[in-house]
Amino acid sequence: MSAVGGPIRDADEASLRDAVALLRAGGVVAFPTETVYGLGADAASESGVARIYRIKGRPVGHPLIVHVDGLESARWWAEFDADATCLARRFWPGPLTLILRRRPGVPAWACGHEPTIGLRCPSHPVATRLLAAFRRAGGHGIAAPSANRFGRISPTRALHVLEDLGAEAPLILDGGDAEVGVESTIVDLSRGRGVLLRPGAITAAEIADALGAPIEDRGEASMAPEAFEVADGRRAEPDAPPRTSGSMAAHYAPVRPLELVSPGELADRLAVLRDQGVRVVLWSRRRPAGHVGEWERAPGNARDYARVLYDALRRFDRLDVERIVLEAPPDGADGSLWAAVNDRLKRAAFGSGAASPPG
Repeated sequence: MSAVGGPIRDADEASLRDAVALLRAGGVVAFPTETVYGLGADAASESGVARIYRIKGRPVGHPLIVHVDGLESARWWAEFDADATCLARRFWPGPLTLILRRRPGVPAWACGHEPTIGLRCPSHPVATRLLAAFRRAGGHGIAAPSANRFGRISPTRALHVLEDLGAEAPLILDGGDAEVGVESTIVDLSRGRGVLLRPGAITAAEIADALGAPIEDRGEASMAPEAFEVADGRRAEPDAPPRTSGSMAAHYAPVRPLELVSPGELADRLAVLRDQGVRVVLWSRRRPAGHVGEWERAPGNARDYARVLYDALRRFDRLDVERIVLEAPPDGADGSLWAAVNDRLKRAAFGSGAASPPG
């Protein structure tokens, strides 16, 4: 969808030139990646990065991911050892973010006071063209968290960005629906070993196979609210991983309260809510007998589920209901993309029901 004269524009050459000019001038641009839409600024621009934090309402201690157009561009920002080079060559362009030690002297505006930096090379063709054009214009990378208010549901369509940011929406390059639909896998390589900080479409098993060694999974540890940060913005744990995007217990959250209910308990829970007079929308693989409220069929495989998840949550949030009930999907213990889906759902449920974004 493109609005002539509005903030949503087709990603043609003229729009790309305008986007690059905005970025070089310290402005912000929303653009598609294969995971979600990002709110981007020149990662080397203090004023541009500050605009991202202000528009999103994001605490300044939360690092941003810097998007680059390839391995050579990434080397400008960080030191790449054999493991980092291996993963970049295997999975870039694609939905993998690497946390690496930042090179001395490079701009740190997007790093949230960490000595590390998150780097990613997206595969979406619009992102690829934008990053290449930005590099030709002298840029080194685009810092870009998801293009939504902090803590809320990530955008997977250009229209989602406009709905979230309203009058503060910048130029939005329309690249259609995001293909993956959940944020990138994050792997920390900054401390001499591979640590999975956030699951995504590239699984822990694929990372371990590429490295030829198992990786530690710290994703579940970050679900505990007290594990995130203490008053001075630093981790309380002595060997804590760097702070990263999407690591808060409350994230990706709808305004309506959201419940995850196991398949075996679903009928009983719906009966309780019905007896209490609670208006419910249900997302499940089958419609339970006796359910008379709103219902949509949930996809049965992880990739389809992940691709439509955020759009579904946004749609449910607009309904005249008091509760969003989701049949809990498979747990992802098999190492599949279900692990990433469950990570997002648990955080969405934890942060749901608040009138203002969590954080």
